[in-house]
Amino acid sequence: MTEPLDLQRPSLAYHHSKGSGPTVVFLCGYASDMNGTKALALEAWARARGQAFLRFDYAGCGASQGEFEDQTLPLWRDDALRIIEMLVEGPVVLVGSSMGGWIMLMVAKARPDRVVGMVGVAAAPDFTDWGFTQAQKLELLQHGRIEERSDYSEQPTITTRAFWSSGEANRMMIGPIAFDGPVRLLQGQRDKEVPWERAARLAELIRSDTVQTILIKDGDHRLSREGDITLLLRAVEDVLAACSSPSS
Repeated sequence: MTEPLDLQRPSLAYHHSKGSGPTVVFLCGYASDMNGTKALALEAWARARGQAFLRFDYAGCGASQGEFEDQTLPLWRDDALRIIEMLVEGPVVLVGSSMGGWIMLMVAKARPDRVVGMVGVAAAPDFTDWGFTQAQKLELLQHGRIEERSDYSEQPTITTRAFWSSGEANRMMIGPIAFDGPVRLLQGQRDKEVPWERAARLAELIRSDTVQTILIKDGDHRLSREGDITLLLRAVEDVLAACSSPSS
């Protein structure tokens, strides 16, 4: 059942399925929510095998409290940290979709003792740097916000100057990323949002030797087709298996 958390931040909506660990935690993309195809497919898979699983909405998104335009990247990272610390015991495997892949890296940096594996799906770390034109950046600085037509919703996508600035201050791909656990990165080569070369660069920067990049030639940004979901579930299973192996 979706329940609010009693936190200093706005109350967060979540679904927590108990089971064996590590707990798989799904991190949504920008302006998305926990009821997307990938999150629900992972939950069904986790329940079928008795795996602990957690999905939730960041503040200002989905069923959680708060105003969307008041949020920043570090605040959403803190939402993830708080909900993990409140609900989860033991290690976690993070699955980050789009912007969730950025938050995934930030959470792993903040809690290296808890995060044992990661799966990125069209991961978009540092997108405030490369995902906006100079004209858009100028408009953000001058007017404080921009609105763009969304390919995924009837509502426009809003970006605030506060969010953009917080992203620029928290870039992860400016040097080596100190993570040594298993990582899988799924990336569509027809992704209009995230250039597929970004996945290869991210794999290069992550310190771990157990990083694999899976390129889907006809894959788009969503990676929500049946075949894409199959690849995602296999990637999560691979990471969990690697986490439990004696050499991990």
